[in-house]
Amino acid sequence: MLKYLSEDEILLIHSRVVDETGGLQGVRDRHAIASVVGQPQQVVFGKELYATLFLKAAVYARNIIAHHPFLDGNKRTGITVAAVFLEESGYRIEAREGEFYSLALHIAEDKWEYEKIAVWFETRAVKLKIVKKSVVKKSAKRSAKKR
Repeated sequence: MLKYLSEDEILLIHSRVVDETGGLQGVRDRHAIASVVGQPQQVVFGKELYATLFLKAAVYARNIIAHHPFLDGNKRTGITVAAVFLEESGYRIEAREGEFYSLALHIAEDKWEYEKIAVWFETRAVKLKIVKKSVVKKSAKRSAKKR
């Protein structure tokens, strides 16, 4: 069964991204985060609005980047949230140096649509042989041990 990311998990990912790469911690728009949580799961007339795993990942990335729910690090967080979602679903994204940054800029500046972002993810996805237990929970445990 597919595991969607919760609001708390997205907030934790953002916190870790900013801790590791620099910037300002904090939430600018809590409602935008709630929207990000629910949108990949939307069903319309009994059909999933975003039918593929990669479209769902694209929704996470684009909505965080476009709606700026955080004070800082929205592009980094959007890409990381999508990558974590895919990893927890059994896929790792293999990208060359600079490709994640380039993707974030395409989403932010060129207004890439979900389908184009999904193709980007899918063409770089590698199926994992063993799906790790929650990447987010492991990250939280490591973070707690460091404190």
